Amino acid sequence: MQNQDDPIINPPTVIDAEEVSTDIPSNDAEVLLNMENLIKNHVSQIDKIGAELAEQKTMLADIFANDPIYQEHEQAAKEANKVKIQTKAQILKQPQAAQIAAQAKSLTSEVKELRQALSDYLREYARMTGANEIQGEDGEMREIVYTVKLVKKSIRH
Repeated sequence: MQNQDDPIINPPTVIDAEEVSTDIPSNDAEVLLNMENLIKNHVSQIDKIGAELAEQKTMLADIFANDPIYQEHEQAAKEANKVKIQTKAQILKQPQAAQIAAQAKSLTSEVKELRQALSDYLREYARMTGANEIQGEDGEMREIVYTVKLVKKSIRH
Protein backbone atom coordinates (compact mmCIF):
# COMPACT_ATOMS: atom_id res chain seq x y z
CA MET A 1 0.00 0.00 0.00
CA GLN A 2 1.53 3.28 -1.10
CA ASN A 3 0.94 6.49 0.82
CA GLN A 4 0.29 9.44 -1.52
CA ASP A 5 1.63 11.88 1.10
CA ASP A 6 4.94 10.01 1.48
CA PRO A 7 7.74 12.37 0.33
CA ILE A 8 9.88 9.43 -0.80
CA ILE A 9 7.21 7.95 -3.07
CA ASN A 10 5.85 11.32 -4.23
CA PRO A 11 8.55 13.96 -3.71
CA PRO A 12 7.45 17.60 -3.86
CA THR A 13 8.05 19.39 -7.13
CA VAL A 14 11.05 21.75 -6.99
CA ILE A 15 11.06 24.83 -9.17
CA ASP A 16 13.98 27.25 -8.86
CA ALA A 17 14.85 25.70 -5.47
CA GLU A 18 11.35 26.49 -4.13
CA GLU A 19 9.30 23.67 -2.67
CA VAL A 20 5.77 23.58 -4.03
CA SER A 21 3.14 21.66 -2.08
CA THR A 22 -0.05 20.57 -3.82
CA ASP A 23 -1.95 20.45 -0.49
CA ILE A 24 -1.88 24.21 0.14
CA PRO A 25 -3.52 26.78 -2.13
CA SER A 26 -0.71 28.04 -4.31
CA ASN A 27 -2.05 31.46 -5.20
CA ASP A 28 -4.17 34.29 -3.90
CA ALA A 29 -6.94 33.62 -6.42
CA GLU A 30 -7.48 30.11 -5.06
CA VAL A 31 -7.47 31.39 -1.48
CA LEU A 32 -9.98 34.08 -2.48
CA LEU A 33 -12.25 31.52 -4.15
CA ASN A 34 -12.10 29.30 -1.08
CA MET A 35 -12.94 32.28 1.15
CA GLU A 36 -15.82 33.27 -1.13
CA ASN A 37 -17.21 29.72 -0.96
CA LEU A 38 -16.95 29.75 2.84
CA ILE A 39 -18.85 33.04 2.95
CA LYS A 40 -21.54 31.74 0.59
CA ASN A 41 -21.91 28.52 2.59
CA HIS A 42 -22.26 30.42 5.85
CA VAL A 43 -24.83 32.79 4.36
CA SER A 44 -26.81 29.77 3.12
CA GLN A 45 -26.64 28.12 6.54
CA ILE A 46 -27.73 31.33 8.27
CA ASP A 47 -30.66 31.70 5.84
CA LYS A 48 -31.69 28.06 6.28
CA ILE A 49 -31.50 28.17 10.08
CA GLY A 50 -33.23 31.56 10.08
CA ALA A 51 -36.16 30.10 8.13
CA GLU A 52 -36.34 27.16 10.53
CA LEU A 53 -36.19 29.54 13.50
CA ALA A 54 -39.03 31.63 12.05
CA GLU A 55 -41.12 28.47 11.68
CA GLN A 56 -40.41 27.45 15.29
CA LYS A 57 -41.30 30.94 16.56
CA THR A 58 -44.57 30.86 14.60
CA MET A 59 -45.49 27.50 16.09
CA LEU A 60 -44.69 28.77 19.59
CA ALA A 61 -46.74 31.94 19.02
CA ASP A 62 -49.66 29.75 17.92
CA ILE A 63 -49.41 27.76 21.16
CA PHE A 64 -49.58 30.98 23.19
CA ALA A 65 -52.43 32.33 21.06
CA ASN A 66 -54.48 29.19 21.72
CA ASP A 67 -53.94 29.11 25.49
CA PRO A 68 -56.86 30.87 27.28
CA ILE A 69 -54.98 31.50 30.53
CA TYR A 70 -52.06 33.08 28.66
CA GLN A 71 -54.50 35.20 26.61
CA GLU A 72 -56.20 36.42 29.79
CA HIS A 73 -52.85 37.41 31.32
CA GLU A 74 -51.77 39.01 28.04
CA GLN A 75 -54.89 41.18 28.02
CA ALA A 76 -54.33 42.21 31.66
CA ALA A 77 -50.72 43.10 30.87
CA LYS A 78 -51.83 45.24 27.91
CA GLU A 79 -54.29 47.13 30.10
CA ALA A 80 -51.62 47.69 32.78
CA ASN A 81 -49.21 48.91 30.09
CA LYS A 82 -51.78 51.42 28.81
CA VAL A 83 -52.15 52.82 32.33
CA LYS A 84 -48.37 52.99 32.69
CA ILE A 85 -47.99 54.85 29.38
CA GLN A 86 -50.68 57.34 30.34
CA THR A 87 -49.05 57.93 33.74
CA LYS A 88 -45.66 58.43 32.11
CA ALA A 89 -47.12 60.93 29.65
CA GLN A 90 -48.71 62.88 32.51
CA ILE A 91 -45.39 63.00 34.41
CA LEU A 92 -43.53 64.14 31.28
CA LYS A 93 -45.90 67.11 31.02
CA GLN A 94 -44.38 68.51 34.22
CA PRO A 95 -41.84 71.25 33.31
CA GLN A 96 -38.95 69.71 35.26
CA ALA A 97 -39.49 66.23 33.77
CA ALA A 98 -39.92 67.64 30.25
CA GLN A 99 -36.68 69.60 30.57
CA ILE A 100 -34.74 66.57 31.82
CA ALA A 101 -36.19 64.37 29.05
CA ALA A 102 -35.18 66.93 26.41
CA GLN A 103 -31.67 67.13 27.87
CA ALA A 104 -31.38 63.35 27.89
CA LYS A 105 -32.50 63.18 24.25
CA SER A 106 -29.98 65.87 23.29
CA LEU A 107 -27.15 64.12 25.13
CA THR A 108 -28.05 60.79 23.51
CA SER A 109 -27.90 62.41 20.09
CA GLU A 110 -24.57 64.07 20.91
CA VAL A 111 -23.05 60.77 22.08
CA LYS A 112 -24.22 59.07 18.88
CA GLU A 113 -22.59 61.77 16.73
CA LEU A 114 -19.37 61.62 18.77
CA ARG A 115 -19.20 57.83 18.46
CA GLN A 116 -19.62 58.05 14.70
CA ALA A 117 -16.87 60.68 14.45
CA LEU A 118 -14.63 58.60 16.73
CA SER A 119 -15.18 55.58 14.48
CA ASP A 120 -14.11 57.62 11.46
CA TYR A 121 -11.05 59.00 13.29
CA LEU A 122 -10.00 55.53 14.49
CA ARG A 123 -10.32 54.09 11.00
CA GLU A 124 -8.13 56.87 9.61
CA TYR A 125 -5.65 56.62 12.51
CA ALA A 126 -5.28 52.87 11.95
CA ARG A 127 -4.84 53.39 8.21
CA MET A 128 -2.19 56.07 8.70
CA THR A 129 -0.22 54.36 11.48
CA GLY A 130 -0.87 50.69 10.85
CA ALA A 131 -1.55 50.39 14.60
CA ASN A 132 -4.60 48.67 16.03
CA GLU A 133 -4.42 50.21 19.51
CA ILE A 134 -4.18 53.63 21.08
CA GLN A 135 -3.51 54.88 24.57
CA GLY A 136 -6.32 56.92 26.13
CA GLU A 137 -5.96 60.06 28.21
CA ASP A 138 -6.34 57.84 31.28
CA GLY A 139 -3.23 55.87 30.27
CA GLU A 140 -5.21 52.75 29.45
CA MET A 141 -4.46 50.98 26.15
CA ARG A 142 -7.48 50.45 23.94
CA GLU A 143 -7.72 48.18 20.94
CA ILE A 144 -9.30 49.35 17.68
CA VAL A 145 -11.91 46.76 16.75
CA TYR A 146 -13.82 46.59 13.48
CA THR A 147 -17.32 45.18 13.17
CA VAL A 148 -18.22 43.79 9.79
CA LYS A 149 -21.52 42.36 8.65
CA LEU A 150 -23.12 41.33 5.39
CA VAL A 151 -26.35 43.00 4.24
CA LYS A 152 -28.41 42.48 1.13
CA LYS A 153 -27.74 45.12 -1.49
CA SER A 154 -30.80 47.10 -2.47
CA ILE A 155 -31.44 47.36 -6.18
CA ARG A 156 -32.00 50.92 -7.34
CA HIS A 157 -33.80 51.62 -10.58
